Amino acid sequence: MTSVIRHVTIDSLDPYRLASFWSEVLGQPLSPDDFPGDPEALIEGAGLLFVTVPEEKAGKNRIHFDLQPQERTRDEEVERLVGLGAALVDDRRREDGTGWVVLADIEGNEFCVERSKGERGD
Repeated sequence: MTSVIRHVTIDSLDPYRLASFWSEVLGQPLSPDDFPGDPEALIEGAGLLFVTVPEEKAGKNRIHFDLQPQERTRDEEVERLVGLGAALVDDRRREDGTGWVVLADIEGNEFCVERSKGERGD
């Protein structure tokens, strides 16, 4: 018998706030049991569990998300995510339209935004 990944757990200073950010990014609701100040928050549809830790993020992530926009171009999605509070870390877009953008969420966790399926020609 094998195992399955039940959740990807993300350490956070404020789980509800960080989960709310990712809820907006992914268009997935928070668990109805979660409220501000809770020690953990869950986005069930994405399998993301945010838990309280006392220390801030230090160093580069050992794992990160690569997002592929579904209804927007990469550039439109980057603009939307920056509007939600993400910060630009590194712009790896190329003149030929390939590449990606590295952003950080509201607690500094890096993630990438790749081209949409339509932009890839898939």
